[in-house]
Amino acid sequence: MKSSIPAATSKSQMDGKVQWKFDFRSYTLIIALVFIAVIFGVLTDGEFISSRNLSNLFMQMSVISVLAIGMTLVIIAGHIDLSVGSVVGLTGGIAAILQVWYGWGTATVIFVAIVAGALIGLWQGWWVAYRGVPAFIVTLGGMLIFRGILIGISNGETIAPLDSSFEAIGNSYLPYAIGYILAAVSIVLLFVSIERNRKKRKELGLVLNSRANDYGKAAIYSLCILVLVYMLSRYYGVPIPMLIVVLLAVIFVFIAVKTPFGRYIYAIGGNIEAAALSGINIKRVVLSVFVLMGVLSAIAGVLLTSRLNAATVSSGEMYELDAIAACVIGGTSLMGGRGNIVGAIIGALIMASIDNGMSMMNIETFWQYIVKGLILIMAVWIDISSKSKAS
Repeated sequence: MKSSIPAATSKSQMDGKVQWKFDFRSYTLIIALVFIAVIFGVLTDGEFISSRNLSNLFMQMSVISVLAIGMTLVIIAGHIDLSVGSVVGLTGGIAAILQVWYGWGTATVIFVAIVAGALIGLWQGWWVAYRGVPAFIVTLGGMLIFRGILIGISNGETIAPLDSSFEAIGNSYLPYAIGYILAAVSIVLLFVSIERNRKKRKELGLVLNSRANDYGKAAIYSLCILVLVYMLSRYYGVPIPMLIVVLLAVIFVFIAVKTPFGRYIYAIGGNIEAAALSGINIKRVVLSVFVLMGVLSAIAGVLLTSRLNAATVSSGEMYELDAIAACVIGGTSLMGGRGNIVGAIIGALIMASIDNGMSMMNIETFWQYIVKGLILIMAVWIDISSKSKAS
């Protein structure tokens, strides 16, 4: 019986052959980000890429980045969550009320806020997974319900100020030495990961990229890490919110790529009928995705409330649209089954960079909305076009 695999491919796999490969599409977002930085850097006489502004930029994008991590999983699974902005406001409001009005400690109020986010996700996920109500309707209703609860429990007041320990979460920085140590550890782990991956592929007889390709990319990433830490250290150091985003990204990238649960999410979004026939418990997976989205929304709510040192009834408004836009710009398909968390975070950084750069140029707010809307439409059009070409 003849193999359906071309002979040349089979032979290269068996021999562990190496090849040079440059995937231009993988670097499109990075190239776009560099282009944005250069343009705004020139237009603002270098102020956009100053250490102070870069630090503020990473602070600003942290909340949307956390939401984008969860939204990526939701969209990959073939659903949507329009309630995340209201959940951000409600969970942040709960934390602020418990601390300011009732004197609870910082650790306790954070725990309660995260539990509240998980319960909200559980409630919405139950309607979607076990009652068959479309996620669009459930979360649209949730957006109104949770905003109304926030207004009710806060009496429409701004709740402030919070304890210094709570405020420090969203406004503090790592000491310089720790920032460089973490950068060095990250670089070492990057090279170790590449070496282990190459060894595993060789053992399986798969095609290997050339060492220059793999380690060249690792060297570029390492240089970017060192430059970024150096620039941030010229101000106050690596912001704690940025560190939280990185830690959450590592955790959820591992979940999405290395665990059966992550593969189930992709399978459900790609073809729900095939996933069901494969024995995947679709209802349980979808419910779990919404619970994770609720937890991440609560973490984002804590970060936002901490950064502002206050909770208001308008906290988190329109954040769901920014999170969805970040995911789509980052390559997540609204049709489900395709996307990645790192791309979503870069998408959040692109959106934050455009906001930040246009604000520094004193461009009126309405133009910022117009530009972001056009970018979102273009990103969806590119996604649809690429998918139709592939088919």
